[in-house]
Amino acid sequence: MWQALFSFTNGVALVAWALLILAPRRPAPLAIVLYLGVGLLCLVYAASFVALFAGWVDPVREAGVPPPNLANYSVAGLKPFFRSDGGLVVGWTHYLALDLFTGLWIARDADHKGFARLTQAPILLLTFLAGPVGLLLYLIVRERRARGPGGWTRKRKTPAG
Repeated sequence: MWQALFSFTNGVALVAWALLILAPRRPAPLAIVLYLGVGLLCLVYAASFVALFAGWVDPVREAGVPPPNLANYSVAGLKPFFRSDGGLVVGWTHYLALDLFTGLWIARDADHKGFARLTQAPILLLTFLAGPVGLLLYLIVRERRARGPGGWTRKRKTPAG
């Protein structure tokens, strides 16, 4: 079950990222990324999280690993959660959803600020592969451009461009 869910969430994320990077920035593709990408991943995350902690599904823990104790919010306390197939898939789905949402924000903001799609592509790819690193890169590029000659007064391209 967990492997199938892992494959499903990765497939959803991959399709959404491909749309975000390659498709025209029109309302329909952006809505697909937001609702059928981010929204669906959030739904899977929430349902899996609840199912795990309600005991409705087997987390498939490593032998000898105790159940997680969310009251012990520390590395030692959280480690048992991620030493199960269920915990790993729930955690990974969390990353997929938030990284995709971050990529969507970057794309929309970059379009609004007139960044070329060719400039956005490597930043979005890096966000897909290592979310916070891609976001950090975009924030640096965004800030440098805002502080440069003309700041945000440059002519902006249309979102479809």
